[in-house]
Amino acid sequence: MTLGGPDRESSIPGMPPAEAAALAREHGMDQVGVRPPFGRYLRDLWRHRSFLITMSAADYNSRHQQNVLGQIWGLLNPIMIGAAYFLIFGLLLETNRGLEPGTYPTFLMIGLFSFIFISSGMNAGSKAITGNMGMVRALRFPRVILPISISITELFATLPAYAMALIVALLSGETPTATWLLYPVGIVITFMVTTGIGMLFARLVYAVRDASNLVPLLTRVLRYVSGVFFVITAYSEGFVQFALNYQPVAVCLTILRQAVMEQFAVDWTMWLAAAGWGIVLMVAGVVVFWQGEATYGHK
Repeated sequence: MTLGGPDRESSIPGMPPAEAAALAREHGMDQVGVRPPFGRYLRDLWRHRSFLITMSAADYNSRHQQNVLGQIWGLLNPIMIGAAYFLIFGLLLETNRGLEPGTYPTFLMIGLFSFIFISSGMNAGSKAITGNMGMVRALRFPRVILPISISITELFATLPAYAMALIVALLSGETPTATWLLYPVGIVITFMVTTGIGMLFARLVYAVRDASNLVPLLTRVLRYVSGVFFVITAYSEGFVQFALNYQPVAVCLTILRQAVMEQFAVDWTMWLAAAGWGIVLMVAGVVVFWQGEATYGHK
């Protein structure tokens, strides 16, 4: 028998449940642990856009606070990485089949820097929820902000490398043309692909924690099948070539190279494929992530 008998609930002073719910809705309050409608979720995401950008910038700045050279490291790091990979793959392994003389440095730098951005976004994005459980449990905001913020942070970190790739292109003899205007468009598409994959992986890793061990393995496989260091069409043919060429990571690298390198004419089919991957992965990522919104922080 409960204290106060069966009429205990009706004797508690306060509003009727329906009136209390109406008052909460009037003041923008929602029930905890309930997934909001998709439209409201997107509006809430837009309302938090300043928070999203500020958090991304703060995360980027915090990476360089312990470095003596500070923000300059963001420029020196891609130079050293690019030099190391050119020594290994350009000089020692000579993976320059299918390229005109003198163009390999540009080919390598664009592919390498783009892949570093994509792989970093995938690996860090997969831990967007599990790595920020304190924030998830303490604050109320659209949780999709977390993987998007990670992609923005990685983009900030990669922009100096993308600029350095253009300098390498100029030093290698490439002449700026109208197609160079497509370069930032290709970066935006690459960002969309990276963000979409990051959101999908974040939901997967939260649901199945062991999946976090597979994401680094997947990025290592993609490093060697996406044409980062070699021209895919020079080392494959038939269905294998088609599959490698049109997977989302490879198309991002290809369109960026087409924008800058004269050897590769702009293939609008490839650009449409890249844009399609970007849109599909972004939409799928947001929807799948939203479907788990009510579960984040409860385990």
